[in-house]
Amino acid sequence: MDLSNCIAKDLLSIRAVFFRPDEPFTWASGIQSPVYCDNRLTLTAPEVRTHVEEGLAALIREYYPEVEVLMGTSTAGIAHAAIVGHLMGLPMGYVRSGAKDHGRRNQIEGRLEPGQKVVVVEDLISTGGSVLEVVNVLREAGAQVLGVVSIFTYGMQKGLTRLAEARVENHSLTNFDVIARVAAEEGYIRPEDVARLIAFRNNPSDESWKGAKA
Repeated sequence: MDLSNCIAKDLLSIRAVFFRPDEPFTWASGIQSPVYCDNRLTLTAPEVRTHVEEGLAALIREYYPEVEVLMGTSTAGIAHAAIVGHLMGLPMGYVRSGAKDHGRRNQIEGRLEPGQKVVVVEDLISTGGSVLEVVNVLREAGAQVLGVVSIFTYGMQKGLTRLAEARVENHSLTNFDVIARVAAEEGYIRPEDVARLIAFRNNPSDESWKGAKA
């Protein structure tokens, strides 16, 4: 089975990605969303976790063979970076959302030498803001950031534009379009809901998808 389809089925089966187009969730930003993502649930599902971590390792080997260090995003990417680092025999660390106010006042945890080639491990990418903050911190510390690997990406235009402008490459195990299609095929949603979900992804601030019921 294609890896992106496999991961999509895995995430749906444990409700790490859960679609509810007729009863939208509310994001912290206030946006009404037909999808809820919690990829932390992969950590409590051993078989899915194995697929995810081996998949991330495969992406890194394929796209970033020169990697020397893995850096997880805080907090969702830390466990994945640690497990993948173990599988690949690589050192890992993570980047805090802000510098500590005590001790050595680190924002980067773990050893990182200037010039080292780094891959950032993230759980999901929507608008790209969080992962780009991590990339900027690493670049300011002198790291050579090869790119990002993530479990899931929405493919929102804002995120794609931000990553392109910052010259950051991302490779995800699966994406919004694949998960929406698989959700319809597996009976999690109606086939006619796929277009509504894609309309949301294309323009999250436009809530007309909510009235587009078949």
